[in-house]
Formats: sequence, C-alpha cells, structure tokens
Amino acid sequence: MAIPDYARTNFETLMKAAKAGDLALMECTEVASGETRYVLCAVGRDDGDYVMTPFGHLAPGNPYEAYIPPT
Repeated sequence: MAIPDYARTNFETLMKAAKAGDLALMECTEVASGETRYVLCAVGRDDGDYVMTPFGHLAPGNPYEAYIPPT
C-alpha cells in the first residue's frame, strides 16, 4: 500500500520541526472520548504568538499490541 501524499507532507514537516528543535509534547483532551492524550506538536510562530500544530498522540500501553506492521 502506498503512503498518501498528505501523510508524506506531514511527515516531512514533522522532520523539519525536529531538526530545528521545534517540537513539543502537549497534554490535551481528545474531543471524541474526553480522554487525556499526549500529543506531538510542531511549534511555529505567528506575529509573535506560538502556534502548535498537532501531528498525533503517543500510543498508551504497548504500541506493539496496538498496530500491525505491513506484510
């Protein structure tokens, strides 16, 4: 299965933020469930304000049990 363009673009943006030291881990509340999630964000600036762009949350528990790798 091919990785879609939006995922490649987001990954490239995430890598640029990592190389620049512009990543943050934020504690957030998931809208659908109300559960606490720890969200990986890129940090940017807009007119002197910080802008946090969420990319995804860290998997709770054992991530090896949550995902099946491609075969």
